[in-house]
Amino acid sequence: MDLHLAPVPPRPAPDGGRVFEGLSYALREGFRPLLLDLHVPPAGGGPAPVVVWIHGGAFLSGDRRHLPETLTPGSLFEAFTAAGIAVATIDYRLSGEAVFPAQLDDVRSAIAYLRYYADVLGIDTGRLGASGESAGGALAALAALTPQVGGGPGEASPPGIAAAVLWYPVTDLALRDATAVDSPEAKLLGGAPAELPEQAAAAGAVHQVTAAAPPFLLLHGTADDRLPPEHSERLHGRLLAAGVRSTYIPVPGAGHVFAGHDDMPGVVAATVDFFVRELLGDRAGA
Repeated sequence: MDLHLAPVPPRPAPDGGRVFEGLSYALREGFRPLLLDLHVPPAGGGPAPVVVWIHGGAFLSGDRRHLPETLTPGSLFEAFTAAGIAVATIDYRLSGEAVFPAQLDDVRSAIAYLRYYADVLGIDTGRLGASGESAGGALAALAALTPQVGGGPGEASPPGIAAAVLWYPVTDLALRDATAVDSPEAKLLGGAPAELPEQAAAAGAVHQVTAAAPPFLLLHGTADDRLPPEHSERLHGRLLAAGVRSTYIPVPGAGHVFAGHDDMPGVVAATVDFFVRELLGDRAGA
């Protein structure tokens, strides 16, 4: 397992839950410490299922603490804990710091940290979801589609991600101009996707779909001119073709980050309700 620091004591949350802030889930030599925050709902009924939320920013920027500007700050995290689900929001190395697959390695390290300290944190990592927006959606998809393997000889693979929700993800790094050398995709890979086809395929969720994938929910604005809805449509189609449960919700008239959409609470509700069904199941009404 990566070097890391044990959890610091949490602070109380207004809803009666707890917030663990700035947990150092990976200490990689030569890089800044990689941090996560964990919002845990009020105790009751045992450890809470947990969703890992991954921020966007074209792999170039972003901060675990900040949601897209179309959302009220903290609103998504509050909706998760109100539903009885913990949410871990994570930082990861950006493309100016390291090329792919460093970002996916970081997501996996964050998940490993949550599993290692699950008892201390009060979470049930056997009921684990992944979610994210834009570049974070790409990483959430890859984490769900390429399960983590054991860390040592003879060590069994840990339980996989049970459900994933993606907001306007990039799912194929060659879908835009595959020859561009200054695009976010090229900066992530360390070169144009056309020049690095194996790396581009490894970083694209559409190329990683198998029948073992968990259920997916994809939401994408129909007027998104930064990441066209074809990214979600193609992943949705491949999931269905593989026999995987997948739901695609086009958001009419919405641009990137759902700009122009007048029902962001509805987007949040659809996301949280999906995880309630998949992670809480018949316990949701308890």
